[in-house]
Amino acid sequence: MIPGLVDFALPFLRTLDPERAHEVTLRALEAGVYPRQCVADDPRLAQTIWGLKFPNPVGIAAGFDKDARVPLEILGSGFGFAEIGTVTPHPQLGNPAPRVFRLPADKGMINRLGFNSKGHAAALARLTQLQRRAHNGVVGVNIGANKDSSDRDADYVAGLEVFSPVSDYLTVNISSPNTPGLRDFHAPEELDRLLGKLLAKRASLADDGMPTCPITVKLSPDVADEDIAPICERLVAHNVDGIIVSNTTLDRSSLKTREHAGEEGGLSGAPLYQRSTRLLAKVYVLTQGEIPLIGVGGITSGATALGKIEAGASLIQLYTGLVYEGPSLIGRIKDALVAGIERAGAKSIASLIGSKADEWAERN
Repeated sequence: MIPGLVDFALPFLRTLDPERAHEVTLRALEAGVYPRQCVADDPRLAQTIWGLKFPNPVGIAAGFDKDARVPLEILGSGFGFAEIGTVTPHPQLGNPAPRVFRLPADKGMINRLGFNSKGHAAALARLTQLQRRAHNGVVGVNIGANKDSSDRDADYVAGLEVFSPVSDYLTVNISSPNTPGLRDFHAPEELDRLLGKLLAKRASLADDGMPTCPITVKLSPDVADEDIAPICERLVAHNVDGIIVSNTTLDRSSLKTREHAGEEGGLSGAPLYQRSTRLLAKVYVLTQGEIPLIGVGGITSGATALGKIEAGASLIQLYTGLVYEGPSLIGRIKDALVAGIERAGAKSIASLIGSKADEWAERN
């Protein structure tokens, strides 16, 4: 299918309620109505991270495919990796609707979905089937805790145990603003306890012969400057495999319009770009570039994607940008990354990672 033909459908999708438009998009993917990548990726975009081969650094963020309905279709449309979830142990409906709001003047969105998920069992069944199908790319699983859980640590450990056999990597989501108290895990002592349990369970599974699944931690963009270093210290101490920077923000100061600005929930899209990229660079500097980072937040063009790489991201993820730019954004980003490699006289995208991290980290 021609990418422009799908982009042509964007005005129609915008006439629908955001959640309805999302469901229509998922069903189109399930039906095979999506633009397929016809040309192989430029080999200069490829990387091997955590022993996994990423054909390009562009992924789709968690939240798009919560229940692992279309990971192969996502890869087939040109993404180098797909992250499904957030998945909670038990099914939950999330917060009452309406709970997603477009901010077109800002190219942003506010959501307060609240980890709506069909639960571990549903996602596990689909991912088990997925393993039997050949595919080019990486599929990760983003795990979370149920809102009414009496033991959130146990929910995360259960996620690791359930999805380690069927996932290329796992993301520990402690940063959604839509589950009360979830961000408390950013406190060093809370982070220590949770990571200690997760890594102990992973070691136990390895002793039983299961391959070791890489673990990444997804951070909030609203971390206070004085708290960034202690958080990074704990992540380094526990030898986490990766860090995702960042989730949505509660800050509204970057909005140009006040329409929907008073809605509760996390803000994503273009207004998040500066905040999330600055944090990304600070984490890169504090971890001395030794931990692969995934940059998320406000990527709406090739230039903003390249900016994430230069700030310290080995990989990047999109979601809200696709709502406004359409699926052709994927190819435009990859073209821009190749152009950036050529301007720098580099041999691969890896040479650009963190090249402007100090500059970004010092921004106000």
